Amino acid sequence: MCPKPGNKHRSAPRPDRIEVFSPAEETTLLAYLLQALAPRSRTEIKSILSHSHVKVNGTATTQFDQPLHAGDEVLINFTRPFFSLSSRMVRLIYEDPDIIVIEKASGLLTVPAGNNREKTAQKIVDDYVYACDGRSHAYVCHRLDQFTSGILIFAKNSRVQQQLRDAWTSYVVERRYLAICEGVPEREEGEVRSYLAENAAMKVYSTPDPEKGKLSVTRYKVLRSNGAYSAIDIQLLTGRKNQIRVHMSDLGCPIAGDKKYGAKTNPCGRLMLHNYVLQFFHPVTRENLRFELPIPKMFSV
Repeated sequence: MCPKPGNKHRSAPRPDRIEVFSPAEETTLLAYLLQALAPRSRTEIKSILSHSHVKVNGTATTQFDQPLHAGDEVLINFTRPFFSLSSRMVRLIYEDPDIIVIEKASGLLTVPAGNNREKTAQKIVDDYVYACDGRSHAYVCHRLDQFTSGILIFAKNSRVQQQLRDAWTSYVVERRYLAICEGVPEREEGEVRSYLAENAAMKVYSTPDPEKGKLSVTRYKVLRSNGAYSAIDIQLLTGRKNQIRVHMSDLGCPIAGDKKYGAKTNPCGRLMLHNYVLQFFHPVTRENLRFELPIPKMFSV
């Protein structure tokens, strides 16, 4: 995604020679490069592409048949490959000068918890962002539970982080999750409203008392069920800690793999909760961005 940094113990690296191109019509990446970089040979151009010297709209790619649209930005670094985020637990979805959006795998902490100093999503993204220019860092804007997979937004500076945190519900248009839950809710769809509080054992629970907790609202719809398990589409209207897990348990249908909130089974060795849609207004450009992930194959009923 960005040029690899030079080793500080070596002589200063050569400056990057980056050229910017833009197609005038619909095409594919290799076809466009063959035209734009003529008279370079096809072999040389394929080598440039296959060795990560090309970015399309800010994302490094090696995909020969990637579609291009009129006005897309194509960058070519003729000096060195673009640096890319490489981790089996984190996949880069989107990046621009202010934010970075990733897909987090189940099992990875968003940030360090307690005395746990193992690698986190923030550390992986921060290493990547810092490697790009040696100045930027990854700032946490929201979190996913360790064993929940899905979409996370990081800011590249504290100003953008603060903007998102101060007005999160104003920026976020839609957050949807898919959960595999034990049993079947009494109603196929509905809304769970309660005040969520946390006890001394760090377990979140519902209370009717607004003085003890924060109002939390979750909408749900059963997509399919086999009696033992139900696939439930969930929309967050508020974003409290463990909100979905508590509210599904309140319905008598704890999420499979969630022993903490009453699940008796763990069919896939993980919490069966996946954040698959996140739509929000960009805090700087105000662009309406929507990201949707495929549902993991193991989430079948």
